[in-house]
Amino acid sequence: MFSAMLHRGHGHGHHDHHRHHRGSWLLWPFMPIWWLLTTILSLTGRLIGLIIGLVLLIVGLIISLTIVGAPIGLPLALVGFLLIIRAVF
Repeated sequence: MFSAMLHRGHGHGHHDHHRHHRGSWLLWPFMPIWWLLTTILSLTGRLIGLIIGLVLLIVGLIISLTIVGAPIGLPLALVGFLLIIRAVF
């Protein structure tokens, strides 16, 4: 899987339009998270992904209610929210 991603777009005459898209370097930090969410959804299905995302969102929000738990709860809630968005669209 990783070798296919590394070698994608390096052939002669083949252009990867996403690689040359202006401003795509701004989105680079978010691409691994999006790939992870896509992988989870492809393995579990949309409905299960939606349920997992909702659970992660709720648990993340509950954990982030305390100041100590905020560094863990907010990213957990964000991943849950992104998983819900990815499952719906």
